[in-house]
Amino acid sequence: MNPQFEERDPSKPIAYDANGNPLYATAPSPQPQVATPPQEVASHVTATAEHHKGQSFDPRARVQYANEPNVQHMTREIEPEKRPISDELQKRHEESKRLYPFLNLSAGEVVILNLQRHPIGLLLPLGAGGVVLAVLTAVLVLYPTDATDYGLPGFGLAALILGLLMALVGIGTYISVWIYLQNQFFMTNESVIQEIQHSLFSRHEQTVSLGSIEDASFKKSGILQTMLDYGTIRLSTEGEETTYRFHYVSNPRKQVAVLNNGVEAFKNGRPVELADPVSGN
Repeated sequence: MNPQFEERDPSKPIAYDANGNPLYATAPSPQPQVATPPQEVASHVTATAEHHKGQSFDPRARVQYANEPNVQHMTREIEPEKRPISDELQKRHEESKRLYPFLNLSAGEVVILNLQRHPIGLLLPLGAGGVVLAVLTAVLVLYPTDATDYGLPGFGLAALILGLLMALVGIGTYISVWIYLQNQFFMTNESVIQEIQHSLFSRHEQTVSLGSIEDASFKKSGILQTMLDYGTIRLSTEGEETTYRFHYVSNPRKQVAVLNNGVEAFKNGRPVELADPVSGN
């Protein structure tokens, strides 16, 4: 075969120019360019992502995903600015502290409702104590002066015993009335406070923020409660579904309306109406 007509490899140069660059008989076909995917940055230190699943990039917010699911913690200023309090609100606050020194009221907190139990609840202790005292008095009056002839203690000893029994009954009745009246229900422009007196030496206080109250309702049952207009107020809170009840409330419809209005205003960021405070009866 004549080497002049030997097929040349198109990929090999046939000569070189003055600068030493290879020359080809035909231009080589361009190779297809394959796009390389961008490399993902795995480190949040070299490149901070704007979002990442399960993470929060707000420096003021921190969300707990382990021991407190769905709980978000917000950082606060070390020395936050104090909210301004008007002169009228400060005056009402000082008045509430003077009338209710046993309540722990924060700055600008004012008592709006002071619910005390209906007097109908005093009928039982007063009635029972009155009946027992009447019986003891009758025995003392009718006790025979010549009781020793019948084998009974003398009149003087009997009078002493009956007098002590009457004193004990009177003290017990007074304690029952005092315990009943110590049960109170307060509503402020920030929270609801319930003072519960179980016995002479047992007292319980419950405080619930207005923002935690989900429902406020009342219940009246029976002819007596309907005629005398008293009943039971019921508050249900969010979270653990805790329910608070306060019995023997006068005009419960009006009191629940004030409660619902206060809760709605508090949750919507409006000031709670302070019309005619310290009196809910």
